[in-house]
Amino acid sequence: MGFHVLQPAPPLDALVSRLWDWDMPPASHHLERVLPVPGAALIINLHENETRVYSDDVERRCVRSAASVIGGPCLRSQIIDTSEQVRVLGVVFRPGGAHAFTGEDHEALVDRDIGLEDIFGSSAHQLRERLLDTPCPHRRLALLEQWLLAHMRMPQLAPEVLYALADMGARPQVARIGRLVRDTGLSEYRFGRLFRRQVGMGPKRYARLMRFRYVVDAVYRSSSVNWSAVAIDGGYGDQAHLVHEFRDFAGMTPTAFMAARGPYLNHLPLDP
Repeated sequence: MGFHVLQPAPPLDALVSRLWDWDMPPASHHLERVLPVPGAALIINLHENETRVYSDDVERRCVRSAASVIGGPCLRSQIIDTSEQVRVLGVVFRPGGAHAFTGEDHEALVDRDIGLEDIFGSSAHQLRERLLDTPCPHRRLALLEQWLLAHMRMPQLAPEVLYALADMGARPQVARIGRLVRDTGLSEYRFGRLFRRQVGMGPKRYARLMRFRYVVDAVYRSSSVNWSAVAIDGGYGDQAHLVHEFRDFAGMTPTAFMAARGPYLNHLPLDP
């Protein structure tokens, strides 16, 4: 039992940042808020025959999907059910990686889960069956990596998209979309359409998400935070602007985020 992470070897590392295997007792809390990240994800549930997410409102409506799904990137946080997150494997794609891997228009994956079998058919079903019969987590990760390698198509992302992703990743707090568009030589319309198809969201939304992630990474381990200084350093106009972005992406204020932090950066336990 435990939590194991595998960094994929080339050429898979061009599309995937990491693979993980979670095999742990049920959490003490029922629900967990998961912060949005810029890449899509693949989830394979080996504990139950479905995955569940809940609406972020008082009704907590449950959306049930297949046991093996690919989805995202999410435009804002989502709420998951920890009772089915007991034995799970996952793949974290790099921005644009799921588009390159599946050949699917990335906008089709945004804020929804698509059954892996709907894309890869019986091969996806056979993968889960083999994983269910494999007790060793390291062997499960190896099987998953081999399956990904066997199915990757590796079409390259457009150079204009690669340029924009690299620029916003290196300097998220100062990203300026107008300058990036001019650098690519494309019209704003063509660049936006290309970026949405390959990354899953518009370039402005992506820049905002990366700036939010920059702040989250900066404050996560801090014992106290000067939010005014963090807002300025993160490229926000003022603290109110930062609060607005936290509400939009995380569904809570920065102060509430700090109070809700758990042992894992992107997972915030909710009250039972």
